Amino acid sequence: MEQKQYVQWFRNTSPYINAHRGKTIVLLLNGESIADPNLPNIIHDIATLSSLGAKLCIVFGARPQIEQKLAEHQLESIIKLTHRVTSDTALPHIKDAVGSIRIQLEALLSMGLPNSPMHGADIRISSGNYITAQPIGVKEGIDFGHTGEVRRIDHQAILDDLNHGRIVLIPPMGFSPTGEVFNLSSEALATDVAKAIHADKLILFQKEAGVMQDGQLVRELTPLKIKTLLAEHQLDAIIEANLKSSLVALNYVSRVHLISYQSDGALLQELYTLNGQGTLLTREPSEVLRRASISDVAGILDLIQPLEEEGILVKRSRERLEQEIEQFIVMDWEGMIVGCSAMYPYQDPETKTTWAELACVVVHPEYRGNDRGEKLLHYVEQQCQQRQYNTLFVLTTRTGHWFMEHGFKAIQPEQLPPARKELYNWQRNSRILAKSI
Repeated sequence: MEQKQYVQWFRNTSPYINAHRGKTIVLLLNGESIADPNLPNIIHDIATLSSLGAKLCIVFGARPQIEQKLAEHQLESIIKLTHRVTSDTALPHIKDAVGSIRIQLEALLSMGLPNSPMHGADIRISSGNYITAQPIGVKEGIDFGHTGEVRRIDHQAILDDLNHGRIVLIPPMGFSPTGEVFNLSSEALATDVAKAIHADKLILFQKEAGVMQDGQLVRELTPLKIKTLLAEHQLDAIIEANLKSSLVALNYVSRVHLISYQSDGALLQELYTLNGQGTLLTREPSEVLRRASISDVAGILDLIQPLEEEGILVKRSRERLEQEIEQFIVMDWEGMIVGCSAMYPYQDPETKTTWAELACVVVHPEYRGNDRGEKLLHYVEQQCQQRQYNTLFVLTTRTGHWFMEHGFKAIQPEQLPPARKELYNWQRNSRILAKSI
């Protein structure tokens, strides 16, 4: 990476570093992710995330490891009603599998930073009897034995460890006040932990990068879309379980992320880049189009100044922008202004029609994609329809083809409403494109 590219990348990343510092994040590493060769890279990225100030709680699963242990001892693996039946004879082998994983993760977290450029960073891991459990009991005539569910979480103990800078590691086991041990669902446990400690995010690792539709990664889902997916599509069992857990979790956390355990760097890319690496599940869309306010002036100036310097946009002073801020629309991505446009109305006294000029349509070059330009245009068109404007027009020197692809047609300066025609800069010789609304 060239020096200028690195500087630009670091500048784009720094807001996310600041946004996640001090935030509480629960990560679910299922047994499949622990068995994957990419696990050391995941652990290194978790350690990096911790060193950047995030408070991390790792819940892990052990499904394939348990299956292997039971098979080695010629014991049948019984799954009923999506739960494992944990018999007296199976329980010791389940404890063996879970204990081995816990030791493996603690070892990887202990060596992750010394073998990196961040050598010397202090990473501490805490684990313990945070989870009080109770048996599921008998359901539909099936005795689930030592399979349990969460009864209580010692959330204060977890928070104390997190506030002291420790990574908290929670196995899928719970304990009763009488000393019994229960095998727990890691997906349900991660959701319960996120709820108990009021986590800001829940991150679920799976084989796929996220939710796929028609071969394309779905970048963002809201609860309504999740319910539609579950009702109308046949999904992979793990993805289906993750989506169901996410629906519950979104009642308590604002963001759930589905990312691939096979993709090196997926965790850092998901949290520290705009488009991420997987599927974001959120109560409300993270990208919002809204009317600009005076507090957005600095963000808008950062967007438009490079294009002004190239002569693509007419220069606007800060004072003028502050005066015209009510005409602007901004694209807000979690507090960052990544796009903007402006709309200026004009009345034609002869025809009694109202025109609107679309101006200053900008999407930050690092964040182009996902049809953000089209979203800005569509929003402005909706505003025109609501205000009963007849025609939307734009003056452009470079992007005429893009507007023509979206239904605009060329007109002459003489066809503009009189007030705008008087302001037309013949020296700049901009093309004028218009669209009936």
